[in-house]
Amino acid sequence: MLTSKQRAALRGYANQMETILQVGKSGITETVIQQVNDALNAREMIKMRVLENSLLTAKEAAIEISKQTGSEVVQVIGTRFVLYKRNPKEPVYELGR
Repeated sequence: MLTSKQRAALRGYANQMETILQVGKSGITETVIQQVNDALNAREMIKMRVLENSLLTAKEAAIEISKQTGSEVVQVIGTRFVLYKRNPKEPVYELGR
């Protein structure tokens, strides 16, 4: 579980990030979950977007994906959201746990 200070630090890092994955009209499929897992293992934090034709809101998608991947929702703004999952072997972001 992230503290408010850790979440704030991650939001600062997320401002510079590009959106790398999207949730479309197919919703959250096994392929999307696999791509999210791979991206989180490589980067620790990713920014995603929910397309207008999706049946899910950004908040719903963020919560569902975080449950299925074991990640944490850093923030949800509009159609975009940020997920974080610490890499125990090679952490990218030092959060002062």
